[in-house]
Amino acid sequence: MAVLTAERTEEQWLARLIKAHDADLPQLRRMDSFYEGTQPLAYMAPELQRELEETVRQVVINWPRLVVDSLEERLDVEGFRFPDQPESDAELWRIWQANDLDEQSQQGHLDAMVMGRAYVVIGTRDGDATTPLVTVESALDMYAEHDPRTRQIVAAIKRWSEEDERTTIEHATLYLPNSTSWWLKEKGVWIEDPAHPRDDHDLGEVMIEVLANRPRLKCPNGISELADIIPLSDAACKIATDMMVSAEYHATPRRVAFGFGEEDFVDESGRKVSAFSRIIGRMWATEKNRKTGGDGDGADVIQFPEAQLTNFHSTLNLLGSLVASIAGLPPHYVGHSSDNPASADGIRSAESRHIKRAERRQRGNGGTWERVNRKVLRLVTGVWDPRARSLETIWRDASTPTEAQSADAAVKKFTAKIIPLRQTREDLRYTQAQIQRMEEMDREAANDAMARVMAGDMSALEAGWKRPPDDDGEDDDAEQLEGAAA
Repeated sequence: MAVLTAERTEEQWLARLIKAHDADLPQLRRMDSFYEGTQPLAYMAPELQRELEETVRQVVINWPRLVVDSLEERLDVEGFRFPDQPESDAELWRIWQANDLDEQSQQGHLDAMVMGRAYVVIGTRDGDATTPLVTVESALDMYAEHDPRTRQIVAAIKRWSEEDERTTIEHATLYLPNSTSWWLKEKGVWIEDPAHPRDDHDLGEVMIEVLANRPRLKCPNGISELADIIPLSDAACKIATDMMVSAEYHATPRRVAFGFGEEDFVDESGRKVSAFSRIIGRMWATEKNRKTGGDGDGADVIQFPEAQLTNFHSTLNLLGSLVASIAGLPPHYVGHSSDNPASADGIRSAESRHIKRAERRQRGNGGTWERVNRKVLRLVTGVWDPRARSLETIWRDASTPTEAQSADAAVKKFTAKIIPLRQTREDLRYTQAQIQRMEEMDREAANDAMARVMAGDMSALEAGWKRPPDDDGEDDDAEQLEGAAA
């Protein structure tokens, strides 16, 4: 990494970032192959692999996908809010929905855990100045460099190619603090793309943010969640493949036949049977006499006992336990069970470390989405809003309590006046849209009750509907209803 310097030209940045990205691509593709289950078979001699290539196919136990998906399933963004407002910000959520970030954010979280990072690009949208364009990009297509002093992104690049029947055209977008430019490669040289005029926005910041998984002080681009799981996954795939080979050749009782010729292995029509039919599931018979010794013309068959596969089962169970321990997964996630099923409390206790890992991801990814929204607001309003520095990401609860437990705890806190009604509904895991509909229903019911009281119907005071408190913390409807009753 290096500090952005005025001496470095755009062409130099382009070459530098492409070189760094090319160096990362082999490892990124390797991690991606493990998540997709397309990795090559490990722990097998190359000579044996070549010999068995046509007859043996790898058995993939895709623990890497299990580890990533089980965490990603607990990372759901539900809104954003400023510190001075109790509800989520409607405008930021509108922009979020307009960019399909419900879906794209999940893909970004997943790619970040698989490859260590994903990227979020913020830009303007043609024809709609009030709705910036926000996209989530794969690390296979993008690379960003950080300033070691400020840890801010100083330059980034996005690459893609277009192919036709005769040639391949390489494209790149270069993101710098005050400009965004589009490039294409002609005759081995990068030139600015005449079809895309450059954008000299002069914002002073690169309009890119990184969704980094487990970033460290010296590794701001993050570390793959699969780094510790891949060796165990390789071992499990090797053992499972060996088990299937053993099942093919050793689990069925083996026979040795003496005194048989090819003419003896025929069906009732006189046609030769396959080698597999000779091994499994067919009766062997011959008219030759049983050989009793000497030079007789008899035949004899000896059967060996079948091989047991329990040694493979034990090894796979051991590897599964190690994966669960390293990844913080509950044992039942990797198929471990006992004769006595775990209680609900036992299951929740087993999930506690897994939930904490999900909450850590929420904190890190939440910071990225808050920085994204600060840049979104800058494009919408034209100024850097200081309030946006205190923006908060609202996440769905990463734990899995029962509905009855959640309701009981939330109601008790609300009854004791520890938390307000809106927080109670958030604790019950209602979405921000559902909460807003409930509050609208509360207001309609309160207005209806007030109208009935003003008409002389005092029974409306017993309805129990109240509007949520205003910014002053007082329930104005309750005050008005009490005044009307008086």
